[in-house]
Amino acid sequence: MNAVFRKLQQSSVLNQALTLCRATPCVGLPVLASVNTRQHRSMPTHGIGRWGHLVTREPPKKKKDRHQMKPILPATDTAYGTLNVIVSGYDLVIVEHYSQYIHNLCNRLGIKVSESYALPTKSTEVMLMQEQGTKMYVEALLKTHQRVVQLSSLDASLCPLFMDVMLKCQPEGVQLAVKVHTEADYHARFKARPEMEGLMTKLRH
Repeated sequence: MNAVFRKLQQSSVLNQALTLCRATPCVGLPVLASVNTRQHRSMPTHGIGRWGHLVTREPPKKKKDRHQMKPILPATDTAYGTLNVIVSGYDLVIVEHYSQYIHNLCNRLGIKVSESYALPTKSTEVMLMQEQGTKMYVEALLKTHQRVVQLSSLDASLCPLFMDVMLKCQPEGVQLAVKVHTEADYHARFKARPEMEGLMTKLRH
């Protein structure tokens, strides 16, 4: 009987302790109303991973007009104005390499190069006439390639040395010319489009 009575007392003490624990929640930890409920359903996640709004947007850059003519510098007592060093020849590789050599030479001597560009290729037909007849036929088609290295404010005291080095390093079959830059030289850079110009005049009128 004593053993049975002791077990009943222990079970009653455990029941009282459990009731006290349920009635008085822990002060340090928050009480959760329902553990199985999903709280993240009400929180939209479509903005996770976006960073575009954090970066300040730069204003769009204005496109530069590439076909705008640069002002022609006049000559002074101690320096030349805007000069064009024209390299022409039938071999494209030699003409290109020689124009690059002139550009590098200007950089070493401290001569300011404003532009370096290519002119449209010119084609020349070589025609021969038959010995017995008046008909002519095309014997060969020669293509002339041109490159221009434009200089600005070339020092007069440095010009003889610059010309001497260029002439000594001039390869065979390449022609070299130096002239003052004009407005006609600028327009010669672009190919003429008579059909396009005719359509533009019709639209204007």
